[in-house]
Amino acid sequence: MSKGSNVPVPTTALRVELGWRSGLGVPDADASALLLVGGKVRSDGDFVFYNQPAHSSGAVRHEGKRDAGGRVTDSLLVDLARVEPAIETVILAASSDGGAFGQVPDLYIEVKDAAQGTVVARFDSTGATVEIAFVLGEFYRRQGAWKFRAVGQGYGSGLEGLATDYGITVDEPQQAAPTTPPVAPPATTPMAPPPPMQPPAMPPVPPSVPQTSPVSLSKVTLTKAAPSVSLTKQGGTSGALRVNLNWQVRKQFSGWASKLGRPVAMHNDLDLDLCALYELTDGRKGVIQSLGNAFGALHQPPYILLDGDDRTGAVASGENLTVNLDHQRSFRRILVFVTIYEGARSFADLNATVTLTPQHGAPVDFSLDECTVPSTVCALALITNTGSDLVVQREARYLVPERGVSPQRTVDHAYAWGMNWTPGRK
Repeated sequence: MSKGSNVPVPTTALRVELGWRSGLGVPDADASALLLVGGKVRSDGDFVFYNQPAHSSGAVRHEGKRDAGGRVTDSLLVDLARVEPAIETVILAASSDGGAFGQVPDLYIEVKDAAQGTVVARFDSTGATVEIAFVLGEFYRRQGAWKFRAVGQGYGSGLEGLATDYGITVDEPQQAAPTTPPVAPPATTPMAPPPPMQPPAMPPVPPSVPQTSPVSLSKVTLTKAAPSVSLTKQGGTSGALRVNLNWQVRKQFSGWASKLGRPVAMHNDLDLDLCALYELTDGRKGVIQSLGNAFGALHQPPYILLDGDDRTGAVASGENLTVNLDHQRSFRRILVFVTIYEGARSFADLNATVTLTPQHGAPVDFSLDECTVPSTVCALALITNTGSDLVVQREARYLVPERGVSPQRTVDHAYAWGMNWTPGRK
């Protein structure tokens, strides 16, 4: 499509894919969406992005990022049949992190039928220079039907400027007012006091307006060069910490098919299990995993809960652990890891992303490196309580079990957890 052109789109679930070519010095980018009435959002809840991944209507959801073969994508799932009647336009935007879009090669937006995987529309954005945010496209209603328009409007003010233009209240750091030295008042001749005056009538108190919390655009991405972050310094030391794992298959194996846009096996489903080893300050140790139904508990020790066992890798459901940080003093360390239960012999053809989202503070995310060893277990992240700080360390460490040794025992040995293991099943 050319800039400004439009095409009709089906009123079904659509996957909107923001894509670009990765490489040395290429900034990261993030997809977002705004649902508009009269050109503005109705509230901050109409903004869908990495810190606010789903709209309350269920019509728009941020699915997450994939990195495969030098091509990075960040996706939104948009179900136009569920968009509320009042919504006239769904803006599809991109923001860069660590540089301008002039440094992002082969930037495009592609709209696909989520069920069939067929391409409905594609717009390749060219000519970017110093912009750090873009409106790449939009869905809009026309005579009862939906259309997609290629926009390509850049913003030098970034995601903050773009969001503010559409009515979003952005959480900005407060700056102290400049201080100036006191100035002595000029000398004056004493005067007789003025006659007393009646106090002015107080204006009526206006009705209170409910205040909403501004949207925070902060996030933390862990890399090899910057592998750790302090949750304490980020303010994320209370409430629920949600750990999400999502993945996709890099290659299509023999006998595999695609269903609902996600790779699934016809006879042998791919099954990755998100797990955690924990050690509490009272010396108790254990494992959280679906194997053996060791799902844990959120409001009693170990204060870690595995939500369920997912076989798709979808961000919305996916594999999720929740850690109750209201009891952070009970934790000594937590190692989050993933095992291949069935469906693949190693992580070599899988691409996974880990996101840790604290209830307070910025989310932390990272992608796994490409696997080059026959690994069936990968240590993802180590959360350590130092006594004065709660630190998240990116591990992204592929381990190769010895013959006859379970993945769980392998990761236990690598991190000197010191537990006894027996066979389990689910």
